[in-house]
Amino acid sequence: MYLNKALIVGNLTRDPELKTLPSGMKVTSFSIATNRVWKDKDGNKKEAADFHNIVVFGRQAETSAQFLKKGSQVLIEGRLQTQSWDDANSGKKMYRTEIVADRVQFGSRSQGVASGAPISENPVSAPKVEDTPSIDTIEYPEEDINPEDIPF
Repeated sequence: MYLNKALIVGNLTRDPELKTLPSGMKVTSFSIATNRVWKDKDGNKKEAADFHNIVVFGRQAETSAQFLKKGSQVLIEGRLQTQSWDDANSGKKMYRTEIVADRVQFGSRSQGVASGAPISENPVSAPKVEDTPSIDTIEYPEEDINPEDIPF
């Protein structure tokens, strides 16, 4: 059995680029940064970033290009794919490894919608704070529950 699966969560390092293949299929490419934090043998905190090239096809390519922008948080699930070619200038064999996304899940949109307008400027979709019920409160009945009344 073989498995080629990649699952990463990170932030876009650049705006997505949407292109159309000669067949008419849409393809979007972008890059994601993921951060690692660890302690070295002396106990000092270390931090590093890894960068991943992402390719998305079809309808997900269109929605990714529409709603994602530089800095957006995203979860990508897909497979690793390496392409190779001969460089025309140096004659060397070049390689590029990317993640071909099967699933793209957008992170929170706290900065506003993709058009740049804050969410609060749309009065239809933004409920007022006083109209929103509090999630932290639970109304319990005042009467005691008799365990014999429970049907199971």
